[in-house]
Amino acid sequence: MSELIDNKKTQSRLQFLATASAIALLGYTAGAAAQNDEPQLWIELGGQLTRLDVGQETFSPAFPQTRPAMFAPSTDYEELPHQSVDETGKLSFRPKGSSWSFSGGVRYGRSVRKVDANQQTFPKPVYATVVSGTLEIPFLYHGPIAHKFASTQMDARESHLIVDFQAGKDVGLGLFGGSSQIDIGLRFAQFENKSNIALASNPDWHVRYKYATPFLISIFPAAAGVKFWGGEGYHNHYATLQSERDFRGIGPSLSWNGSSPFVGNREDGELTFDYGANVAVLFGRQRAKTSHQTRSNYHPETMHYGQRGQHVSSKTFATHHTRSSNVVVPNVGAMAGVTYRIQNFKISAGYRADFFFNAMDGGNDERRSEKIGNYGPFATISFGLGG
Repeated sequence: MSELIDNKKTQSRLQFLATASAIALLGYTAGAAAQNDEPQLWIELGGQLTRLDVGQETFSPAFPQTRPAMFAPSTDYEELPHQSVDETGKLSFRPKGSSWSFSGGVRYGRSVRKVDANQQTFPKPVYATVVSGTLEIPFLYHGPIAHKFASTQMDARESHLIVDFQAGKDVGLGLFGGSSQIDIGLRFAQFENKSNIALASNPDWHVRYKYATPFLISIFPAAAGVKFWGGEGYHNHYATLQSERDFRGIGPSLSWNGSSPFVGNREDGELTFDYGANVAVLFGRQRAKTSHQTRSNYHPETMHYGQRGQHVSSKTFATHHTRSSNVVVPNVGAMAGVTYRIQNFKISAGYRADFFFNAMDGGNDERRSEKIGNYGPFATISFGLGG
């Protein structure tokens, strides 16, 4: 009788354990299904405060002459725009039940930099002086007809466009847990910049005085001791540069992106650490069109008072260049950031950088390949659809 009771107790325990295990398994399966019930389509919109690093030869012609040492050099004002606010967008599609995804993304930005810098001296009026014994009597003869100055005017415009088409596969855990994905595809990049620079200067304005000659004194004894205005000599130098440069290229790309959760869950709110790196090789064409000229006018100090301001000689030099070259441009980049996700909504912020080597022809008279840097903080919002 006791054996029968023990068997019944054993069967009850086994039934209880089986029921509990089944409930736990169903709960785990339901939770896993909820985690894997990902949206099929993600729409991402965002922006980036981009620091632009575009190398370009400065415009420093030997003729006209250099500016007066008291003024800042023109090269301090000739740099291309440094900042851009980029717009970004991306569509990602993952077929239901698949570990593959397909995406298309675009980043576009443009910027303008204008400079109107004028530096000059303010010379005092030019005097003639009558000396009578120990008394010096100044009287105004006329105001200065020129002054030392240096001016720089520049209008520079830049734009850039980066387009990606990729197919990716989830390859499992990342560096710190979470997910990791490798994408392969095509990248298209286009960079353009235009600049118009105008320089002008008067580096050597001066006044020359002279005294009455003995012959003049013999005729007009009162002219003794008089300091006469003898003239004002100076140069006016002018230089201009117009340039148009661009690069367009396309090529294969490879990227790796990981995401590691560290706080919360997707249903109630989750924080993840995101990271990634990308490489590409772009095959394209760089072009440059430059035109610059210089002119110098000489105003001698010996000209007659009634002709002051006129020039008696000038020199002009002008040159034009148009270049085009096929180039291979290596591209490397990386990103790191943080994402907050709650169900099918994400908001992300981080820092991203891309460098394109030998992309732009930055020379004025000769080809000179320059690197393009494009980096800065970004922020995005994403919406998931389907599932």
